[in-house]
Amino acid sequence: MWRRILTVPLVPEAVRQTRRDVAAALSEQAIPVNSVFAGTVLLVVSELVANAVRHAADRSPTADVTIAVGVGQLVIGVADQDPRLPDLSPEAMGDGLRTVADLTTAYSGSLSVEHSPHGCGKVVLTRFLLPEDVGPFAGRRAGPRAL
Repeated sequence: MWRRILTVPLVPEAVRQTRRDVAAALSEQAIPVNSVFAGTVLLVVSELVANAVRHAADRSPTADVTIAVGVGQLVIGVADQDPRLPDLSPEAMGDGLRTVADLTTAYSGSLSVEHSPHGCGKVVLTRFLLPEDVGPFAGRRAGPRAL
């Protein structure tokens, strides 16, 4: 398992910088940044960091963005110090989280939220199955499902 943790200030510029840093991390893991999959991951990261800026910055000056790649799976986590958990029921999600949920589902993945294991705040987690043709374990997985 490979993992990278980026600490970002929860300011509007964080979205752009986080996209650049995550794109570099994906590239390190043989995930082409110009692929549809990488574009999907970068959109998800953008939505999650934007939500943290919008909803958690008053309680959390920074967020930790974790990118983890293991056999057949990519996980993105965005952790902040705000203990309020977003409601992930379909009728309660805003457009951003609904987009994230749809995109992770397209790659047989999931969206979840849990209290931080350190006792303060929360972690929003997305999981994607890696397409067969990308990543360090190319050829060992299934491709995306249609939305």
